[in-house]
Amino acid sequence: MRQTLILLSVLLPASIAAAPDGYFDLLPGVTLETGDTWSSDGKRFRLYGVQSCLRGTSYTDKHGQKRDCGEASLAVFAAYIKDTKPVCAPVAKKDDTAYVVCYATVGKQRLDLANVLITSGYAFAALNGEGLPYHVPYAVAEQLARDKRAGLWQFEDVQHPAILLSREVNARNKKASP
Repeated sequence: MRQTLILLSVLLPASIAAAPDGYFDLLPGVTLETGDTWSSDGKRFRLYGVQSCLRGTSYTDKHGQKRDCGEASLAVFAAYIKDTKPVCAPVAKKDDTAYVVCYATVGKQRLDLANVLITSGYAFAALNGEGLPYHVPYAVAEQLARDKRAGLWQFEDVQHPAILLSREVNARNKKASP
């Protein structure tokens, strides 16, 4: 019996191991909405403290081609899910969305998936209504990525999604005021 268990543990891929209590596996096959939000089994999830590039906004690549910034964030998020097999835990719920923190396994290290996305330059620190980061370490990681011109920061015309979202809210508020 012991030999059978050892053989099974060698033959079965590591991804079959269950997520720790309170966590769930984030596996390929979920429906990605953006570079920070997905749905699975009728539930919607979003990385806490993260804002991906907005779909429909663009940047100009090194060949002078306009590219969709949101699609770039989404593609990198999908690659990290596939390559690092993150596990996530809910930390807050608002409306129909569960906000989660996830850790990714790279080699023997466990890394905060949001931090990985931000330091690679394909996501940003989400800001609250006062313009302050929900999670200050993510703002620090974002500044480091910006200084290193990592990921999307290498392109001169990339705009922080918080600026675009703020403009949208201000325009709506202006129209609503008499």
